[in-house]
Amino acid sequence: MTPITHWLADNLGFQAYIIDKFLWSVIIIVLAVILRWVVVGIISKRVTHVRDRYYWVRAAKYGVGVLSFFALLIVWGSEFQSFATFIGLISAALTISLKDLFVNMAGWVFIVLRKPFQVGDRIQVGEHRGDVIDIRIFQFTINEIGNWVDADQSTGRIIHIPNGKVFTEPQANFNQGFSHIWHEINVLVTFESNWQKAKEILTEIVNEHAASLTKAAEKKLIEASKKYMILYNRLTPIVYTKVKESGVQLSLRFLITPHRRRTTEQAIWEAVLQAFAQCDDIDLAYPTQRIYFAGDTPAP
Repeated sequence: MTPITHWLADNLGFQAYIIDKFLWSVIIIVLAVILRWVVVGIISKRVTHVRDRYYWVRAAKYGVGVLSFFALLIVWGSEFQSFATFIGLISAALTISLKDLFVNMAGWVFIVLRKPFQVGDRIQVGEHRGDVIDIRIFQFTINEIGNWVDADQSTGRIIHIPNGKVFTEPQANFNQGFSHIWHEINVLVTFESNWQKAKEILTEIVNEHAASLTKAAEKKLIEASKKYMILYNRLTPIVYTKVKESGVQLSLRFLITPHRRRTTEQAIWEAVLQAFAQCDDIDLAYPTQRIYFAGDTPAP
């Protein structure tokens, strides 16, 4: 028993062994903080890749936390009649008072083990879409995309979502499995236009901008088919024809990676506008109204 323990016991009225346990607990916590700071500093200096550094730092923090927990358990474990009693008390507290925290922790375990998504993936959970930038014990964080911003670009907002949502909300992963997604651009030309010629032009354009992704997509599809039942008969770009009320709709369908969807769509649209501007027999269709006055002869 140290002099400090004697003084605290005499002046505060606590039992000496309780004070010793408290002092040891303080020492463990201080050492844990120092160890965590040192380990994170070493990792930050030696690991240069952003993704690898993130995972190593997270692992170090969780590792120090687990070691600290077991050290404190050893110090205070004798205060409980048995380990089973200790576990029972903790379980009861989590079930009754900390239900949401328990569910979020269970969600974190599910995310770590089952990996429905990981840092860097583009996902949608419920109404929220974005890129996963952090995963913690109680919540994961996404960099929001879409919403009031057109297409799939960042809004600048960071959204924190409780891990328990993985049990109650559907999750869409844009990167997992088959890493490419299908995208379509609809081009509407008038009935008077030479739609066959327009279709040929669009076929050339979509092949120029998206055909190179087909080989990469085929490799990803083979890898994904080992885990998921994903079957596609055709991966090459194609242009479909459909009659709409205002004209002939030509739909460009092609594979694209999620992060390149907007830039590729922009490049294709610019190429379409430039090509159609050189053709006198192709016009883009748009909603119009014709007004006839009494006595006028309707236009053909």
